[in-house]
Amino acid sequence: MTEPDPSTAPPEGTATPTQVAADAVEVRAFWEGLGLPGLFDVHAHFLPPSIQRAVWAVFDAGGEKIGRPWPIRYRASHEERVEALRSFGVRRFSTLPYAHKPGVAGFLNDWSREFAAGIPEVLWSATFYPEPEAAGYVADLVEAGVEIFKVHVQVGEFHLDDPHLDAVWGTLAEAGTPVVVHAGSGPVGNAYTGPASMARVLARHPRLTAVIAHLGAPECVEFLELAERYEQVRLDTTMMFTDFFVPYPAELLPRLRDLEPRVLLGSDFPTIPYPYAHQLEGLARLDLGDDWLRSVCWHNGVELLGLERGAGAHA
Repeated sequence: MTEPDPSTAPPEGTATPTQVAADAVEVRAFWEGLGLPGLFDVHAHFLPPSIQRAVWAVFDAGGEKIGRPWPIRYRASHEERVEALRSFGVRRFSTLPYAHKPGVAGFLNDWSREFAAGIPEVLWSATFYPEPEAAGYVADLVEAGVEIFKVHVQVGEFHLDDPHLDAVWGTLAEAGTPVVVHAGSGPVGNAYTGPASMARVLARHPRLTAVIAHLGAPECVEFLELAERYEQVRLDTTMMFTDFFVPYPAELLPRLRDLEPRVLLGSDFPTIPYPYAHQLEGLARLDLGDDWLRSVCWHNGVELLGLERGAGAHA
């Protein structure tokens, strides 16, 4: 990634090194207070520099694709962001590339594989897109030991049950390799978002380990029902219970508590508009108990993906 120009002030909302250090103190106090060895974040992003700049430009512009101003708190080089997560005590984290058009997934996957190879905390992440080559490269990645995939239907503008993906879902279901799916209509929906195509995929591949990003917001009820119906479906907490994102229906909290083993911490680091600790504080305010927090912030991620590369249940 191109290093920031020291002669140019960072965009408004970007944390200074001093603020990042202060954030680290708050984050560590949270998990130390729970008696945990750290945090397990299944929803973080590291992208090739050209793609990262393009993604951040969309957030900087706001508008119809984002829906509101969205300052990026942890805008920094790859190296600085890795060190920030280490200072927070995040022991394992994903990179979650996502393809936005045909022909891009291979480039993203090659870059992500190289990036993961040099950083032991990284979950080797990959993506796919509905294209004729998808079944082949996904099968190759699974065979090679990739740990987690990501797809984003709002950005990619495709239905999850596109015929090009049926063999992909079959491969992932058989292998048990998790896939983080952003299918909810938050922050801004389109003709492809919502629970319908996810429900159709799960009906055909009921053993698929799908991790529903953002608790499926704003279609929280429908995605919660899918998690209750299919035992391999997980939910990640990314950006939920903050002052910034879609509100979670209070009447669903008892059911979310009952799904304790299948709720995973996610953050959307680095493209979040608040300190990393803010979401952790939001989870604590739910008052679902310390055991629930320990499971969500650590144990469930460890059980699904392991503490060392390739040590998850799907390996």
